[in-house]
Amino acid sequence: MKRQWLTFTTVALSVLVAGSVLAQQPNSPHIGFAYPAGGQQGTTFKVKLGGRFLTGASGVLVSGRGVTADVSEFDPLVAGQKLTDMRDKAQALQQELQKKGNDPALRQELQDLRLKIGNYVRRQQNPVIAEILTVEVKIAGGAEPGLRQLRVNTPTGLSNPILFAVGQLPEVMEKDLKSGPADAEQPITIPAVVNGRIIPGDGDRVRTPVRQGQQYAPGDVDRYRFRANQGQDLVLAVSARELMPYLADAVPGWFQATLTLFDAEGHELAYDDDYRFQPDPVLRYTIPRDGEYVAEIKDALFRGREDFVYRLTIGAVPFITSVFPLGGTAGTRTNTELTGWNLPTTRLTVDAKGNQPGLFPISLRTGTINSNRVPFALDALPEVMEREPNNSVKEAQTLALPVIVNGRIQQAGDEDVFRLDGKAGMQVAIEVAARRLGSPLDSRIELTDATGKRIAFNDDSEDKSAGLLTHQADSYVLATLPAAGTYYVRLGDTQRQGGAEFSYRLRVSPARQDFTLLVSPSTIIVPGGGNAVVTATIVRHDGFAGDVVLGLKDAPGGFIVNGGVVPAGQDKVRLTVTAPPGAARGPVDYELEGRATIGGKPVTHRAVPTEDMMQAFAYRHLVATDGLRASIIARGQTRVQSALQTAQPIRIAVGGSAPVRVTIPPGYRTFEKVELELSEPPDGISVRDLSLGFDGATFVIVADRDKAKAGVKGNLIVNVSGVRMPLPNAPNANAAARQRQTIGTLPAIPIEITPREQR
Repeated sequence: MKRQWLTFTTVALSVLVAGSVLAQQPNSPHIGFAYPAGGQQGTTFKVKLGGRFLTGASGVLVSGRGVTADVSEFDPLVAGQKLTDMRDKAQALQQELQKKGNDPALRQELQDLRLKIGNYVRRQQNPVIAEILTVEVKIAGGAEPGLRQLRVNTPTGLSNPILFAVGQLPEVMEKDLKSGPADAEQPITIPAVVNGRIIPGDGDRVRTPVRQGQQYAPGDVDRYRFRANQGQDLVLAVSARELMPYLADAVPGWFQATLTLFDAEGHELAYDDDYRFQPDPVLRYTIPRDGEYVAEIKDALFRGREDFVYRLTIGAVPFITSVFPLGGTAGTRTNTELTGWNLPTTRLTVDAKGNQPGLFPISLRTGTINSNRVPFALDALPEVMEREPNNSVKEAQTLALPVIVNGRIQQAGDEDVFRLDGKAGMQVAIEVAARRLGSPLDSRIELTDATGKRIAFNDDSEDKSAGLLTHQADSYVLATLPAAGTYYVRLGDTQRQGGAEFSYRLRVSPARQDFTLLVSPSTIIVPGGGNAVVTATIVRHDGFAGDVVLGLKDAPGGFIVNGGVVPAGQDKVRLTVTAPPGAARGPVDYELEGRATIGGKPVTHRAVPTEDMMQAFAYRHLVATDGLRASIIARGQTRVQSALQTAQPIRIAVGGSAPVRVTIPPGYRTFEKVELELSEPPDGISVRDLSLGFDGATFVIVADRDKAKAGVKGNLIVNVSGVRMPLPNAPNANAAARQRQTIGTLPAIPIEITPREQR
């Protein structure tokens, strides 16, 4: 993070002011995992939430209806003297056991204590998930199955959301088998969902699988034995990465599960370490004879961590592998073909009446059990089906624009060719939606003129709104046609693969300028009357480059947005949301929307709430959540407000400066030092000449002559902190004992850097 500091020393006063609070707290509550990560309809059970800064948790919020959760117990991280005392006690128990000989009760007490010590030591290694909050979850019998989002409410605000599943099958908890043989197997009855996690081994042994000659590292390996009947179409599906999409400090960025099926004698029958392009493995195996079988799950890299949580479904359950077409027209009914396992039908009519363009999840039910959900795209454009043969220019299918083509790359090496007539200067958008809709197609598209001259080509195009995809394999081009005439679009698979499941939706249309607005974080923690920083990201479609103005929609009274403009040509801006003054109150929902003028018409879109997640120390993804929420927490008497009454940016010439004035309550005069910090400012932008008066403060924004760049627009985020003066005759009054306190964040200050002034 770029930082620039400016310090001002005040006159010493002895007025005592209540302690200030952070606008967006660095010690915000965080959840790293839930275990188990789900449960069956109509049950009540305990769930352990691993995280940090969960002290004093008072409640749990679960999205949707039919699921409630209450705080049961809090287990803080044990370290230092307390851990030493536990080790001393274990040593004393060991000595006593040696004296008494075989004492089962004493041996069990020692084993339990050693297990606790091992858990605390492991938790010390990853403090982000070291605190354990136990909650009691109750799922109603009629609760809608599927993924929910769970948050914890604490005195310091609301935590990040974590995924939690509502299931229909009986649930099984993994048992601790570490004290048994290395290849111990837990018996279960299917169909079932097994809840487990791959944790580190106990350090003095390794697990050896049935396969002779191969040995695992000290990471955990879980094995489950069950009976199955001849002819059963068995599905084994892991949910792991689905539950925790990205881990910041793990490579490749998630728990990479592997899944193996053995027969009773230990012969390997099937193996998988992913499902198509999704990291979570899925196996399908037709049982050849009645008997016992064993499912094994472990990490591909032989790792073990407390947050390597999984849900393993085993049974003859319905599972959709593909749908065709991948979408239809919003507000209508679409007939589809389904493929998969244990499906009651291969035909489904998708009724999208009343639905707007966007993604519409579909599933099937076999008996009382729902299948997995697959995405179905809805659009407002006319739609046609691909018509074979269309593998060459001579056989090209003629398109009337605008249109969406629903097609397939039927076989390896297949290429679909489409013909269109265009006018000189016409902007044409050609876009494939396949990987984003669950198709394995890795598309490539090429636009040529009638002579075969290439006009445009693309393999992969990034869509920042598809935050769960790590391989963005869909193609997109926006091309200006050089002359009137005939043009051809060629679509194929980059890997030259194909098959019935390699479906696509191909949009060919004049440029349809639009935008998608993403906002993170989805939960802000802000003191009453204070400010929290959020980031707005614009995904621009078909060449749209204009301003997008952000505003509140249906927010509780008193909320204010400052700096809510994403300037033309930019994709991201940081802004502030101000909470209404007053006492602390529970989480409240609010909405942001983006407004723009496109083609002379106003366009408004609701913001998509997201969490900015880091993958494997480097890569960042915006993952959609269920809503925007604000936790308003108690504030001190010190509070930062802005005197800026306009959204117009402050204009600063390269090499020049501009003054800014803010109002500051008198309590600030109890600080010996007041400091300003610019958070991630543009290159060459700094502040200086802070002056604190009785009715406010001023400072100067400076644009460095050599580093600042003309044309830059955006917001300055200014954090304010101070060093409080010691009370008269207070001990430890020396400067070294004084700590800097965060006071708050100024409302975002819009700026614009203009060309250097001519003299």
